[in-house]
Amino acid sequence: MTAPAVLDRHRTPTRRETRAPERSGPAWGRIVPTVVLLIGAVYCLIPVVWVFVASSKSPGELFSSFTFAPGTGLWGNLTALFSYGNGQFGSWALNSVLYAGLGGLLSTIVSAAAGYGLAKYEFRGRALVFYCILGGVLIPGITLAIPQYLLLSDFGLAGSRLSVLLPVIISPFGIYLCRVYAAATIPSDTIEAARIDGASEFRIFRSIAVPLLVPGMVTVFMLQFVGIWNNFLLPFVMLSDQGSYPLTVGLYTLVSKGSGTPALYSLAITGAAVSIIPLVVLMLVLQRFWRLDLLSGGLKG
Repeated sequence: MTAPAVLDRHRTPTRRETRAPERSGPAWGRIVPTVVLLIGAVYCLIPVVWVFVASSKSPGELFSSFTFAPGTGLWGNLTALFSYGNGQFGSWALNSVLYAGLGGLLSTIVSAAAGYGLAKYEFRGRALVFYCILGGVLIPGITLAIPQYLLLSDFGLAGSRLSVLLPVIISPFGIYLCRVYAAATIPSDTIEAARIDGASEFRIFRSIAVPLLVPGMVTVFMLQFVGIWNNFLLPFVMLSDQGSYPLTVGLYTLVSKGSGTPALYSLAITGAAVSIIPLVVLMLVLQRFWRLDLLSGGLKG
C-alpha cells in the first residue's frame, strides 16, 4: 500500500464528510404549510388593510365603490373626527389609555406577585388555588359582566371609571403565566441563600424575583393592554356617561348613529384605523422583551 493511501486511511474526516446526510422529503411537505400560513396571514390582514384604505376615502368615495385604492379624504376625515363633539374622540382615546395602561400595569403587578407566591411558597390549599385560577382562565369574560355590574352597583361604583378598572386587575391567565415563568426562571437555591443572609420576603421578591420576571411581566402587560384596549362589553355594561367611554364604546355610538347620518360611518372607520396605531407602536416597543421560552415553559407546565 502506498504512502498516500495510508495517509488517506488515517486522516481525520472533514466537517463536510461527517455531516449527517440531509433528509430529502417531498417538496409538498414544505410548500403546503407555507401556503396555509400565507393564506391565514392574508385572511387576517385584509380587514386591517381595508380599514386604513377606507379611512382615506371621503364619504362619497366610500359609498360609491368598493376598492382597495386609496382615497383623497384622509385629512378631512381626521379633522372631522377630532373635532366631532368638541373633541369627544380625544376624550375617548384618553379614557382607553387610562383603562388599558393603568389596568394593565396593576394587573401585571398582581399577576407577578400571585404567580411568584404560587410557584415558590408551600402552603395549605395551594393546589386548590391554582386549579381555581385555571378554572378562571376557562370562563369567558362575557359571563362575568352582569354579575360584576350587580356587585359593583351594590358598592355604588357602577357608572364610574373604577367599575372598568377594578374587574381587569385580576387576570387568571396573567397569574398562570407568571406562575409558570417564576417556577422556570427563579432558582429556589437563590431564594434560600437570600433568606439565610437575612433578606425579608418583600426584598427577595423586589430584588431577586422581579428582575428575573421582567420578560414574563412585559408579556402579561402587553396581553392585558391589548385585551383591555379592545374590550367592549365591560365598559358598555358599566358606563352610561359618554365622557367616560373608551374608544370601543365611543366608536359604537358613532356606528349606531350612522343610519341617520351616513357621514358618521367615515368617522367611525377613521377612528378604528387611528385606534389600531397605539397597539402597533406598543408591539414594536415591547418586541425586544418578548421571549418564546415563556410559551415553551407554559407548554411544559
